[in-house]
Amino acid sequence: MPEFTKRQQEIIEAAIGIIADKGIQYLTIKNLAKSINLTEGAIYRHFSTKLDILSGILSIFREQIRDNFAKIPSDRPAYDILAAIISRQMDTFIAKPIITAVIFSEEIFQNDKQLSETVFSIMSENINTFFEIIKNGQDKGEIRTDVPAEQLSNMLMGAIRLLITRWRLSGFAFDLKSEGKILSDSFKKILTRE
Repeated sequence: MPEFTKRQQEIIEAAIGIIADKGIQYLTIKNLAKSINLTEGAIYRHFSTKLDILSGILSIFREQIRDNFAKIPSDRPAYDILAAIISRQMDTFIAKPIITAVIFSEEIFQNDKQLSETVFSIMSENINTFFEIIKNGQDKGEIRTDVPAEQLSNMLMGAIRLLITRWRLSGFAFDLKSEGKILSDSFKKILTRE
């Protein structure tokens, strides 16, 4: 996990809250300082720019995903590994739903090359992880081979992102854990033709 001081973590949390409540356009150093009763100068002592704060949000999210992937035993069948990853991802978002307003709003990052590249890198890491698991499952005969592993990986990633985006846009109105389980079970049928 990236090393942030307690104050930096507080600033990052406040920035996420502002973005979730009012949108990226409202995230300014002035508004951020006001929201946590600091001076603008105090914010700048912890982060040089607003982009550094946004980069901090992304780095924390990246490490949470990596941690989720690393905690899944790799000796299980490929489908079970994917189901466990989906479940852990749902738990991550349920524990901190406002992060979805930042992570799944690519338009926030599209105007900054560095942030855009970081988002793309996170997406690529996730797809590559899915690809490796699916390809390994195909090699072991656990997953169908008539659909390329790359396409199955893209479909899984897209389905997860769509489910989480729907949940956020609905105002978190449905049980994400249950819907994640339905997604996972449905994907098992796609992967294995059950």
